[in-house]
Amino acid sequence: MSISHRRTLAAATAAAATLVLAACSGTPGPTNEAAADDGAPRQGGTLTFLEYQFPTCFYAGGSGYYPVATVLNQIADKLTFQDPETREIHPWLAESWEVSDDATEYVFHLREDVTFSDGTPLTAEHVAANFDHLGLGDEELGLASQEFVSNYAGSEVRDDHTVAFQFDAPVPGFLQATSVVGAAVVGPSTYELPYEEQCQLENVVATGPFTVTEVVPEQEYTLTAREDYDWAPPHLEHQGRAYLDEIHIVVTPEDSVRIGALTSGQADAVRSVQAYDEPTIEAAGYQLYAPQTNGVSPQIALRPGNPVLTELPVRQALLKATDTGAIVDTLFTDNYPVATSPLSSGATGYTDLSDRLAADPEEANRLLDEAGWERGPDGIRTKDGQRLELTTIVPAVFPLGQETAELVAQQWEAVGAKLHIELPDPATAVQRQQDPADIGVLISHVGRVDPDVLYSAFHSSQRDYLVSTDDALDGLLEEITSLPGTEERYAKAAEVQEYLVDNALTIPLYDMPQTYAAGPHVHGLGWEPVGRLRLYDTWLEER
Repeated sequence: MSISHRRTLAAATAAAATLVLAACSGTPGPTNEAAADDGAPRQGGTLTFLEYQFPTCFYAGGSGYYPVATVLNQIADKLTFQDPETREIHPWLAESWEVSDDATEYVFHLREDVTFSDGTPLTAEHVAANFDHLGLGDEELGLASQEFVSNYAGSEVRDDHTVAFQFDAPVPGFLQATSVVGAAVVGPSTYELPYEEQCQLENVVATGPFTVTEVVPEQEYTLTAREDYDWAPPHLEHQGRAYLDEIHIVVTPEDSVRIGALTSGQADAVRSVQAYDEPTIEAAGYQLYAPQTNGVSPQIALRPGNPVLTELPVRQALLKATDTGAIVDTLFTDNYPVATSPLSSGATGYTDLSDRLAADPEEANRLLDEAGWERGPDGIRTKDGQRLELTTIVPAVFPLGQETAELVAQQWEAVGAKLHIELPDPATAVQRQQDPADIGVLISHVGRVDPDVLYSAFHSSQRDYLVSTDDALDGLLEEITSLPGTEERYAKAAEVQEYLVDNALTIPLYDMPQTYAAGPHVHGLGWEPVGRLRLYDTWLEER
């Protein structure tokens, strides 16, 4: 199926409201007149879905960014499927597997009936090539290795439908890693391309239940159901092609436009309902969903490389000055539980540390007094001529991120610490946050339902939100990724969570959901365990 790829100056500069009105007009309803009226799924129709962030690169290995996953989860499958409720790993493109006792070798046996959207049959060679890129990178193609595949040594194709992966050290989290969106299997016409070309959605060829048929870059994406799709995870009741005929995804950053289009019937579903819009959605009789992201919760990384934060008592004081309950009560709803650990309460390996995170401004003042930080005429503390001042930047990924930072700043100022809040453009923000002397405080988050997520967030070789030089922390994180036993890993994850809190390296804020809303005629919306959208089971009631 060919892809229409339209680029116009008018489209690039159109107002968001106009774009939504045009995109949502004339949406056909379900077309299967023979479907029963007993609540059984109906086949047919187009789902108009409004995405609030701009998708960037569609390279499958780096597709954890939610607006990218909104598209890729519909067009690409994984070796395994993780149940979002039970967390059990099920077969998908792989019908079975074996894992060595020391978790250094994984052997996958593939289904023999799977084809890519260009007709190419799926083989072990294709799967091996995908994971070689994820685990080793490819300098010639400009591909970097990915954080969710660690200790990777290489692959071995044993026959057309059997592939083995070897690792330099135990990787107990690898089976779960084969279920994440970044592990989507793409065809040779995609993975042989350089990174810049793999970023282009029209070049992504995969095995999923939908294919890409129209692209207006960073604005609109049309996906069409594959009639021949018949390899859904076998434990699912739904088999065969997707229920929907098409999915029309429209990028709509403006909250009011997105919510207005939904409640007026111009759109069927949206991502990102701000907390203050939740009552509007519910009052209108629409469905509100808040699946949790289940990983490293949004939290304030206190970077010891910043001169102000070198001393432990200062970091401890800022932790005690932060009243996360007050922040959640002021800005959010019950869908945003107060965080009680660096891991969200739904994450595997979570440990409740709420007793160590309780706000105590009096204790914060005592710690700063004893550490020699004295209040100046403006109420801000100083020590040896240095003011207790820090700077943070607000990433766009966090709901009400600026408002959250402003409340934190108020709470810190009450104990004599000044927090400056800046909103640089994304490119500048990425560059500046590498320097802890500049950006001493950073709100951070990673979604993944495996204790390895702590390694991804805090190890000095990975995202490294702390800009860490802490060898002890690195050592603990490395043990999480290499201990073969589940209970051993969970115990080490608990040790890491305690280390982060006891050393006041992070201040957990709230457990973050992905918020979606849909009309009452929309059924079967689904998600990965971290809240990324899955539309294979979605269907539209006849209106």
